[in-house]
Amino acid sequence: MPLQFVYSTRDFVRDVHRSSGNRLGIASLPAKFDTTIHAGWTDRMNRGLFRYHLGDLQTRILAGPHGYVAQLNIQRGIERRKPQEILSIQQEFNAKQFNFNKINPEEIIFEMIKDVEGGKEKGQLHEPCRMVVLVNVSPLECGHCLFVPDPLRCLPQVLTSFTIQVGIESVLLSSDPGFRVGFNSLGAFASVNHLHLHGYYLDHELKIESMPVKPLVPEKGFYRLLDFPAGFLFYTESERVEKVAGAICQVTDFLVDANIAHNLFLTRGCPPCDRTQNQKDHCSRKGVRIAVWPRASCFGAKEESAFNVALCELAGHLPFKNKEDYELTTEKDVIDVIQRYLLPDAQFQTLEQQLTRHLMDV
Repeated sequence: MPLQFVYSTRDFVRDVHRSSGNRLGIASLPAKFDTTIHAGWTDRMNRGLFRYHLGDLQTRILAGPHGYVAQLNIQRGIERRKPQEILSIQQEFNAKQFNFNKINPEEIIFEMIKDVEGGKEKGQLHEPCRMVVLVNVSPLECGHCLFVPDPLRCLPQVLTSFTIQVGIESVLLSSDPGFRVGFNSLGAFASVNHLHLHGYYLDHELKIESMPVKPLVPEKGFYRLLDFPAGFLFYTESERVEKVAGAICQVTDFLVDANIAHNLFLTRGCPPCDRTQNQKDHCSRKGVRIAVWPRASCFGAKEESAFNVALCELAGHLPFKNKEDYELTTEKDVIDVIQRYLLPDAQFQTLEQQLTRHLMDV
């Protein structure tokens, strides 16, 4: 029987601040959520359940205004499980392929159960579903886990409102501003067609946390990013998680129906603003920023030799597969690679108008 991690909204950490400078500074003691993940993840690493031992990764910040965080992770490029063949963003779940019902049960760290105040809905989040948290045996970084909504339901890699909500709540449960959560759709470098989120810790600031935005439907927390790479942003603090999760799901459902691949990245971030913020506001991390990048689909395409363009790369974290590219790649090189995976400007602008109307109408 896996460990159960029971939480409620009272466990959300509402006063996370980032220290000045690129490295993080945790202003408070680690939350129970963080200590549970770290203890379980380290235990599985020590027991040899991973495909390789993850030590301190070589890291450098690329020169330039984007502040890309480059890390050398050769073993992940070599040892990770071969991605499944994906032919469609709406591909059905296939029980014959690898899925999270086939893992070693020892890889499970805990099950998340929400204790709704009042006790009448204990263990439920408006739909009877549990969230299983297991180690990613080919980790990107410290604490790299997978969040899998009730694996026995065999859901394909298409987001649900429940999954998005628990993803946001996981970020709010952490006292570490470096804890991130992300999602790759099919056609956007998802390697397993079984619904899951990634969660991991990165001890560096990313520009996405404070990037200026343009309001589109602010009453639903919907904005457009005003810098590269072109995408959308949602923002929520602890009081509006359910409503914003529902709005995000309306957008991702629209993208799935339109056969548009997409990546999401969730992180502590500044409240939305259309300009660079002062130092006090810049360090504030009361809420969660959820970036959504619609992008060109990759079906059966050859992987990039330096890095793949998925959730963390779009957010500014670049896990490199080989030492030469890690040492020589410049910010311009990174932008050139990422640009090839983004939607053409005209298609993005049309999509922005469609999504704005869609959210205003529902």
